[in-house]
Amino acid sequence: MYVVAGVTGQTGRAVAQALLEQGKPVTVIVRTEEKGRAWRSKGAKVVVTALEDAAVLQGVLAGTEGAYLLVPPNYGAETYMEDRCRIADALAQAVGQSGVPHVVFLSSIGAQLASGTGPILVNRYGESVLTPVARNLTLLRPPYFIENWAGMLSGAKEKGVLPSFLHSQRKIPMIATKDIGRIAAESLLNPAHGCRIIEMAGPQEYSPEDIAQALGTLLRREVRVEPLPSSAVVPTFKSFGVSEDLARLFEEMYVGINSGHIGFQVSGTEFWRGTVSAVEVLSGLLKQ
Repeated sequence: MYVVAGVTGQTGRAVAQALLEQGKPVTVIVRTEEKGRAWRSKGAKVVVTALEDAAVLQGVLAGTEGAYLLVPPNYGAETYMEDRCRIADALAQAVGQSGVPHVVFLSSIGAQLASGTGPILVNRYGESVLTPVARNLTLLRPPYFIENWAGMLSGAKEKGVLPSFLHSQRKIPMIATKDIGRIAAESLLNPAHGCRIIEMAGPQEYSPEDIAQALGTLLRREVRVEPLPSSAVVPTFKSFGVSEDLARLFEEMYVGINSGHIGFQVSGTEFWRGTVSAVEVLSGLLKQ
């Protein structure tokens, strides 16, 4: 049995689906019965609990072959680091006390860095508390999700404009969440011995201009990048309902990406490339 958290989000959904397609027994963790119904219909066992409930999670993990865990975002948290590190502490407690033989943890590119990475610091903290207690641990460090462009697609469709906080011509690693799910599932089925770090990227690097060009082809219209200054990050994210604390962390993250501060560790890690292109992801997003 494999335990998968985060199935209402994109990476956890991809992991659980990949395992089920291979005929593996899967237990998914959800917050409500309603969110578990679709998974029951697919043949998964459903456990309704919060990830911060270490006692329940310990029981779920005990006796299993492995687990995919993550610290999900909480966009409204007034003190984001404190709020999310509490989840990481609960995961570590459950992992240590359950004796689960292998954990795959969703971290991030830049988690090796002690500062200047914004919300990625939560992933760094998660790595730090899981490493001493997990019997065997795989740390997944993906880069920028291609799906992050979803919130910008309305401007591309309606006005031919793609707003971006990233430097328009600078190519950076990006990856599809489907690739993350596939790599996570493969990691669960071929567990690490000790601690393994997998850094990953999609089949190629992309700039915002590359994304705009792909959208233009899909939409059959011209799409141009509208560069946005880092000073616009906080007010923009706050307008989406994100807390000011997290919005400022996002600002720090974008500055870190644009400056090249946030990057791969390289030394002491494995590097895997995905197969899903930006065009495939964007085509799916436009159909939603």
